[in-house]
Amino acid sequence: MNKLELLRTFVRVSELSSFTLAGESLGLPRSTVSEHVQSLETLLGTRLLQRTTRKVQATQDGLVLYERSKDLLSHMDEIEGLFRQDPASLTGRIRVDMPNILSRRLIMPLLPEFMACHPNLELEISCTDRRVDLLSEGFDCVVRIGAQPDQSVVARHLGDFPMINCASPAYLERYGVPQTLEDLAQHRLVHYVGVLGSRSEGFVYEQDGQVRRLPMAGSVTVNSTDAYESACLGGFGLVQVPRTGMQPHLDTGELVTVLPQFTAPAMGISILYARQRHLPLRVRVFMDWLGEVIRSTL
Repeated sequence: MNKLELLRTFVRVSELSSFTLAGESLGLPRSTVSEHVQSLETLLGTRLLQRTTRKVQATQDGLVLYERSKDLLSHMDEIEGLFRQDPASLTGRIRVDMPNILSRRLIMPLLPEFMACHPNLELEISCTDRRVDLLSEGFDCVVRIGAQPDQSVVARHLGDFPMINCASPAYLERYGVPQTLEDLAQHRLVHYVGVLGSRSEGFVYEQDGQVRRLPMAGSVTVNSTDAYESACLGGFGLVQVPRTGMQPHLDTGELVTVLPQFTAPAMGISILYARQRHLPLRVRVFMDWLGEVIRSTL
């Protein structure tokens, strides 16, 4: 049996703490994943994983092998790609997560071009706005908009999205068009929070070089970009969003900008990947393409 494949399987189980998730990530049945690990343990003469009904975790010997195996497998990925000149020769699976609105509006329409250049790659695309654990959830990279305080990841900053305030014509007909910050006392804000139950920042704006926050009333709170967009289109209140995401609605008149003199600071967009994980060539190529696509819209 290919010893490198045994190591790849063992590393994936160690990262995901699950035979089932490792199998899904590698495209293998759970039984095959278990057989790979057992074969590796027999080959090395030691127990590598502690298995319980709820969790799988590495033993002390397993932890040592995990660190050594990551380096070995990363070197093998590099060696395999050294003499490949044809982009079509890239193989393997890439798992990525990104905001749904970014995927729907920008990435998915252009993805066929990338796949035509790399027909042997497989992509798994998750669309969420929440913070994900790259290692435990098996993501090679994620795209995020906004500040990235997590020091355990590497953030490749791509640029900044200018922000706008906007609302639907139906909402503005009902509540009027705000002209000043004082007018916002008579308006409603669609509140966006990362986790439901947490406190909304309110209306955020820049003034005299300072970021300020103004509490506002609102009957709807959401935690996803899709719901945020839908709530605005439904007339539930003002939203503060990157112009790029809402441009199609602005072009059709479904949404209207307001208070252009009081916009929130530009919002950064980054590609994140785990600090401790070596990036295979296929992931680096995909990240470079993602970066080019996103930067072209800024």
